[in-house]
Amino acid sequence: MRLLLIDDEKTLTTVLEKKLSPHFAIDVANDGRHGSFMACTNDYDLVILDYHMPERGGPDICQDIRLKGKNYPILMLSMEKDLPKKIATLNLGADDYMTKPFSYEELYARIKAMLRRPVPIIEPILSIDDLTLNITTQSVERGGKEIYLTKKEFMLLEYFLRNKNVVLSRGMLMEHVWDMNGDLFSNTIEMHIVTLRKKTQARGRPRLIHTIPGRGYKLAVKK
Repeated sequence: MRLLLIDDEKTLTTVLEKKLSPHFAIDVANDGRHGSFMACTNDYDLVILDYHMPERGGPDICQDIRLKGKNYPILMLSMEKDLPKKIATLNLGADDYMTKPFSYEELYARIKAMLRRPVPIIEPILSIDDLTLNITTQSVERGGKEIYLTKKEFMLLEYFLRNKNVVLSRGMLMEHVWDMNGDLFSNTIEMHIVTLRKKTQARGRPRLIHTIPGRGYKLAVKK
């Protein structure tokens, strides 16, 4: 899953990026204008943004996101404890509001709770043919045999499973599984695809990950 963190406190964003990166692909913007552009032009699973920022504040960015038709969850961070401002922020389209300072444990719990809300995300088990991926236990099996995957391989397979029978381009894979620092022109994606294909292949069972020349990759059971 891919998160966007928008906050002009660089010390805070550095700490949060370090803590959250083992669980998610993280993009960071340290000013409101850049953050608004990233939020409105990319697809994220969740956006975390600060209320007060130079050039463009959190409420404005929140409104920008909703006006663009983006419906992913938004978590607002702020020093403001004023109830009317909290209500106004939620009315602009934010899904939750946290007052600074806060504990990382509470932030992470709220992120997980927000990501459980959409129907596609709360589905605990994703499957195709005899391969299953369990979101809760972070485990993968095929034909009842457990498969060990790295964090990135797990994220890649999860994205494939959420988009079965859909051709996914390199750009789509880079955008949703990696982060803004990923090199679209490297062979990172191909290397992960090759490894994931080998790990998920089972004797006597159909191949699941297919290369679509000139277009990308597709997870499907070909008859």
